[in-house]
Amino acid sequence: MSKIHVTTTVNGDSAEFLTDPQTTLLDALRDELGLTGSKEGCGSGDCGACSVMVDGRLVCSCLMLAAEAQGRRIETIEGMAHGGELHPLQQKFLEHAALQCGFCTPGLLVAAKALLESNPDPSEEETRYWLAGNLCRCTGYDKVIRAVLDAAAVLRQERRAA
Repeated sequence: MSKIHVTTTVNGDSAEFLTDPQTTLLDALRDELGLTGSKEGCGSGDCGACSVMVDGRLVCSCLMLAAEAQGRRIETIEGMAHGGELHPLQQKFLEHAALQCGFCTPGLLVAAKALLESNPDPSEEETRYWLAGNLCRCTGYDKVIRAVLDAAAVLRQERRAA
């Protein structure tokens, strides 16, 4: 089986790789591009650990073929912090102790960022609904929800100040 050449943008940078037609985007990100933040928890799109953004939409990268990334804009957890400065969501996850083992954390952070980009002032109910596709086996979700709502307030304040 011949490999497919894929040219894409990942976290704002051009990226190219060769992939088998059946390789998932998750496996290409991890194995071809060395971006190991996204995790495979289920392989069936049920846990959210592999969440990434593709052209501004939240996607389970275990369900997308790497070849489908051709010409697309992909954002992973590795692209959240800028120049060593944590994204407000990452900072609030630390402050609220919204993580334990960390396996689900990258997917939760990417999903929360997608939420706040589409709705900068979500209610607690909206936040819980949006993050329902992300499973965590270690924590209760209350700290995660508090961290996301707190980060939303910080981001709104930053927008007003700009």
